[in-house]
Parts: sequence; C-alpha cells; structure tokens
Amino acid sequence: MSDTTAHEEPELIQLLTPEGELTGHPDYPLEISADEVRALYRDLVLVRRVDSEAVSLQRQGELGLWASLLGQEAAQIGSARALTDRDMAFPSYREHGVAWCRGIEPKELLGMFRGVTNGGWDPYEHGLHLYTIVIGSQALHATGYAMGVQRDGAVGEDGSAVITYFGDGATSQGDTNEAFNFAAVNNAPVVFFCQNNQWAISEPLDRQSRAPIYRRAAGYGFPGMRVDGNDVLACLAVTRAALANAREGNGPTLVEAYTYRMGAHTTNDDPSRYRASAELDDWKAKDPILRLRRYLENHGLADDTFFTSVDEEADRIGEQVRTECRALPDPEPLEIFDEVYAEPNVHIDKQRSEFAEYLASFEGAGAEGGR
Repeated sequence: MSDTTAHEEPELIQLLTPEGELTGHPDYPLEISADEVRALYRDLVLVRRVDSEAVSLQRQGELGLWASLLGQEAAQIGSARALTDRDMAFPSYREHGVAWCRGIEPKELLGMFRGVTNGGWDPYEHGLHLYTIVIGSQALHATGYAMGVQRDGAVGEDGSAVITYFGDGATSQGDTNEAFNFAAVNNAPVVFFCQNNQWAISEPLDRQSRAPIYRRAAGYGFPGMRVDGNDVLACLAVTRAALANAREGNGPTLVEAYTYRMGAHTTNDDPSRYRASAELDDWKAKDPILRLRRYLENHGLADDTFFTSVDEEADRIGEQVRTECRALPDPEPLEIFDEVYAEPNVHIDKQRSEFAEYLASFEGAGAEGGR
C-alpha cells in the first residue's frame, strides 16, 4: 500500500503574497493599522542591518563568530511582536530579531559573539532567556517554564504564555521531541516555533524529515500548522492565535515557519559547497522586506520620505553597532568563573585558584622566562 500522506502538499498559511497583495486567511484574521505595518517594515530593515554589520565585523576580526538571520526576519519579527510583556521566550542562537523586539541592545548580542560576556541581559526584565547553543535544549527549558507558569496559575486571557524557537535541524534532537511529549501530556502553555530554513548546516530538509515538520504535532496530540515564514503578517497572526490558545489552557502548538536561510549557517560556513545558487535566487524573490515594501507601496501606505527615513535610521544603527562593538571592554580572565553557579562551589573555587596561579606564573617573568 502506497503512503501518500508524506507527499501531499501541505497547507501554507499566507496573508501576503510575494507580490505584496493582501489575501487574508479565514482562520487567522488580522486587524492591523497602517502605522503598525510601517513599524513592522522598520523592524525588518533595522534588524537586517544589525545582522549585516555583525557579519562584516566578524570578517574584520572583531567577532569570533556570527549566526546570520538573513531571510528569516519576518518569522522572527512577526512572531515576537505577537508576544506581550507577560510572556517568556526561549531562543536558540539566531534569534536576533526576537531579541530586538524584546528590547535587547545589539551590543549585548555582539558581546557574546565577541567572547566578552556570557549574555548581558536579565531574562525576567526582557522576557527573553539567554541564547542557547546546545541544539534543542531550549525546547525542554521552555516546557519546564511553561509547566511552572501553569502551576503558578498565571494563565488565562491576561496570563502568561511561553514560546521557544528552534530550527528544522533541532527537530531531529531527542530534547525537542521530549519537550513535545512533556508539553502535550501536561497541557503546558507553550508555543513551539520552528524556523524551517531548509538547511540544518549542510543537511537539507529531506535528510531530516520525510513528512512536513508541523505534522509531527499530531503524533503528540496537539495542533500544528505551517505558515509562510517570509510573510510577517501571517507570522504575526498565527503566533497570536497560538499564544492565545496557550493562555486559554488549550495546551501547546507547533508552528512551522517555512522560510529560507539566505546566508551561511554561521560565518564559519560556506553554503556554496552544498547548495545550488538557483535555489537562493528563487528565495530572493520571496524576500520578506521586499514583500512588505510592495504592499506598502501598492496601497499608498508609505512614500519615499518614509522609506528614506528608515534607510537613514539603518545607517545610524549600523554606525552604532560598529562603534559599540569595538568599544566592548575585555573582561578580566578570572571573571569566567564568576557566573557559573549561583552559590559558592568548591570545584569552581579550586579551578579559579589553579588558573590564577597559572596566570601569575607569567607576571614578572623576565626576558628569559617570557620566551
């Protein structure tokens, strides 16, 4: 018996076509003002500029590494602007657009990739936990936090919800699937937001999953849907609905934002070695910024003055990013031990002492000892 389920074309929730035409969706109505749409456009442009400056800084030796979000701006901005101040987000290491929406200064992100900080913001102040490098672990952290919210009774229409971000590659990790199961059986108020950018480093999606990712949710007993990840309006509407569903006590949702990583996995990667340039060209035609600009222009919601002002603001942001990155102070070597544990730990104390002795061995060494 042939299995056709995996080969059926999945529904793609879309409100705005690549040509900038507003189509809407019966299940995800979106009431949004012209000012709000212009604000989304500004977010997209400024976040892309922060990202491009960071890539350049890494190439100049100012950052050790950078994970670019190029092409994924709409998925991040749309979903993050659906969050309220009461919600908590658990990112991976590429959610610069989410960080922007949660009020994190770009220099805080740059500090981590420059290697001078482990993360410089208070998660509870911003509703955004620190970046997670271990693939998929944040899904478990988010689920545990959501279960805590549930047990604290902080749910309901005006309550809290949790969202966690991960890529398509993370869906092959045990942590992510364990999180799905924990969230389902506990009816946790969490949204699993998968940015399916088609490539888990150099592995394409068809090496990760035979079926569309969003369909995995059904196996765990909660809803899943696929949204056009380059459509900022659709991402906003779908995430709002998923978060509302969580707050109302209806449990988790899996949102698969179908998008594309237009840049490298990180600045240590060369995507030209494993994917065709024609594929990138196809996705450039679906660029999230160009799409929203076409909508604004087609409907007379923005003029040249507006677009010029955003571009000028992007230039200022770019200069700010460059200046602040180079001004980040280098920490003292022993500070690496300061924030490992909340309470004193004898093992860390021993390591700190041994490292301090090692550093001291270089101090005062003469010409002979310095060789």
